[in-house]
Amino acid sequence: MVLDAVGNPQTILLLGGTSEIGLAICERYLRNAHARIILADLPNHPRKDEAIAAMTAAGAKSVEWIDFDGADTAGHRAVIDKAWGGDDVDVAIVAFGLLGDAEELWQNQSKAVQVAQINYTAAVSVGVLIGEKMRAQGFGQIIAMSSAAGERVRRSNFVYGSTKAGLDGFYLGLGEALREHGVRVLVIRPGQVRTTTTIEHWKATGAKEAPFTVDKEDVAELAVTAAAKGKELVWAPGAFRYVMMVLRHIPRPIFRKLPI
Repeated sequence: MVLDAVGNPQTILLLGGTSEIGLAICERYLRNAHARIILADLPNHPRKDEAIAAMTAAGAKSVEWIDFDGADTAGHRAVIDKAWGGDDVDVAIVAFGLLGDAEELWQNQSKAVQVAQINYTAAVSVGVLIGEKMRAQGFGQIIAMSSAAGERVRRSNFVYGSTKAGLDGFYLGLGEALREHGVRVLVIRPGQVRTTTTIEHWKATGAKEAPFTVDKEDVAELAVTAAAKGKELVWAPGAFRYVMMVLRHIPRPIFRKLPI
């Protein structure tokens, strides 16, 4: 990568520029790096000003905003070209997505398609374009936010889980394809994460916080340290890896009876 004198990234792109986890990762980088931050999200996003202010307060060298609509795949190239317009990008974080109501999604065709388009199709679209740019510059780190929900898709949220399973597989494969070009890809599989969005979702649906729920700062710490070590896949928290290792091999007739 093009790093500063002590090995920190100089330019960070966050696709999903208002994502609380994505912003937490940027803030963690900014603890050690006086980096330029590029935020990309919907032009009229209600948390746009808040996100820009948070990055400024965290010590960013500069904060830029690029209008980005995940559903507009035809416009993605222009977004990525603009992100690379001023200089190379050292770290690109893919952290946008939709959750939706799990029971409504499998019974509402338009909303199911919307979630699939944003969580998977759009993630593939920007991944190809970021990979193209980083391959050309000969370095770079991509951090893709996946989910434990995609590791073994459950009845309780299978539309969302299936989109994350697709994203997960794509970015792991992208990492293999880009490795020889000096580019690294890190896939992060968190369980539940405490954010404003998830807390509001729990309140609206009456759901309870699951075991192994972590704070966004925990995910950010893991993302930055794992990327620095050159890791390709991590779980948040780390112990969740062993939980999923067991769940992955439980026979389906038993799995469907589990309270998850």
